[in-house]
Amino acid sequence: MNTHSIPSIQQDGSSLLEALVAILIFSIGIIGLMGLQAVSIKNSSDAKYRADAAYAANQIIGQMWVDRANIDNYATGGTGAACSIGTASTAANVSNWLSQISNLLPGAVATKQQIMVTSPLTNTKLVKVTICWQGPQDTTAHNFVTTAQINTN
Repeated sequence: MNTHSIPSIQQDGSSLLEALVAILIFSIGIIGLMGLQAVSIKNSSDAKYRADAAYAANQIIGQMWVDRANIDNYATGGTGAACSIGTASTAANVSNWLSQISNLLPGAVATKQQIMVTSPLTNTKLVKVTICWQGPQDTTAHNFVTTAQINTN
């Protein structure tokens, strides 16, 4: 009887190929996690800037509530689109507030901040505060807008 043996297939190097594929998959996962970390850091800093802007807007509105007799002096004269170049106020309270904003938010130029004071009703002032800033890596400006109605009686 004649028996023929089937030659065995050599699998030299298959372990190395499997290891390289595993390293590739692991590397893609790590790169994805690094991208998520970068986006998370950017979103966290954006949230901090928005919170700081809200605090600053509430601060100037609080000053206006206390100083109701001089509320018209708080207007910065900016009536154009948000974050457009206007004129900075010369009132002492507003000047101090504008310098605080410049120190608090990146790219917050004093001439881009707007405080508009209008009188929609008798003995009532409508105050609209717009705070603009631009982060270090941002291509466009961000803004925070808040309004308050202050009774002048």
